[in-house]
Amino acid sequence: MNILAKFLKRIGKPKNEMTLSSSDGWHGFFVKNTSSGKAVNEFTAMQTSAVYACVKVLAETVASLPLHVAAKDADGGKTHETEHALHALLHDAPNSEMTSFTFRETLMAHLLLWGNAYAQIIRDYGGRPEAIYPLLPKNMRVERDESNRLVYHYNKDDGGEVRLQSENVLHIPGLGFDGLVGYSPIAMARNAIGLSIAAEEFGAKFFVNGAVLSGVLEYPGTLTNIEKIKESWNSQFKGSENAHKIGVLEDGLKFKPTGIPPEDAQFLETRRFQKNDIASIFRVPPHMIGDLEKSSFSNIEQMSLEFVKYTLNPWIVRWEQSLKRALIMPSEKSRLYIAFNLDGLLRGDYESRIKGYSTGIQNGFYSVNDVRRLEDMRALSDEEGGNLHFVNGNMVKLKDVGAAYEKNNSGERSEET
Repeated sequence: MNILAKFLKRIGKPKNEMTLSSSDGWHGFFVKNTSSGKAVNEFTAMQTSAVYACVKVLAETVASLPLHVAAKDADGGKTHETEHALHALLHDAPNSEMTSFTFRETLMAHLLLWGNAYAQIIRDYGGRPEAIYPLLPKNMRVERDESNRLVYHYNKDDGGEVRLQSENVLHIPGLGFDGLVGYSPIAMARNAIGLSIAAEEFGAKFFVNGAVLSGVLEYPGTLTNIEKIKESWNSQFKGSENAHKIGVLEDGLKFKPTGIPPEDAQFLETRRFQKNDIASIFRVPPHMIGDLEKSSFSNIEQMSLEFVKYTLNPWIVRWEQSLKRALIMPSEKSRLYIAFNLDGLLRGDYESRIKGYSTGIQNGFYSVNDVRRLEDMRALSDEEGGNLHFVNGNMVKLKDVGAAYEKNNSGERSEET
């Protein structure tokens, strides 16, 4: 009842005092308690192997993609603005302390765990970004001021608070209900992750405290020198160096191996199911986090392409639109945009790429240099014909087919006369 009362009190606040923080939102009250009895938060969740693997795959992939400031040209194409100041910030280093890879990896991990990624924008006197520093989402609180504008309150490690205007904050929100602040996937999937944590802890304690035997020695009578028999057996057969040796037993002594109890085998199935369940939360193909049970040579490439189209692409769109909104100056928004390059992830095998390039060159929409750039090869000069476009000479326009036929017929009739 206390939780419900606090929730109702929060949503009943006037609009200009409404709290939008993902770390202080209503779902945060339910993160600590789960049906499994395990406390789940962003840090304990990362101790689960499946969560760590999913976050690592997505964060590293986004961080490794080429990122460019691009401009639309008059022909509808795009050119990379490598001389623009933003190019150095996004492509090389957003600040003096980290690389672009580290910056994007950090923000993507925040986005996957807390549902929001924040970064402070340092601007020069002209209002242009000159540095970007990531901010920890758990320390951020988002509110509206008296003018109904968003204001970001950041709690520093020393206990102080910094008030940041919205134009000085890069905010990439995840899935949310108000369109402004995302909700933590860890909070929403707390029971699934809590069950996985409980299963991992059970397995660890099982091997530490469990008395699971590989086999037992049986004797029809009564033994008086049990310790001596155990020492003799272990000295001959214990350890990997004694594997596959042939044992000789005397006086009716028998060795009876023991298997895994059915309940323990069911525990392994639970672990496997939870791994797939967590992979579905982040929409990551199981083979990318080490589960190859249902993967094969014929379907693994298709699953990888689906990962790019249906998992990675929505995150990329969030990044691109948030970066453009926060970093590109208003006077440049109509001309400039920020784009990731997914071509490298969508490329097929070498034979398929060559066939595609060949079709493109023969039909005129690829030049030789277009293909060489895609393959990271040196462009050919104009004298070498690198920028020429070719078409198949046997092809004619549909409307000219009849004219060509009439021309051939009239030529034949002229020869006859």
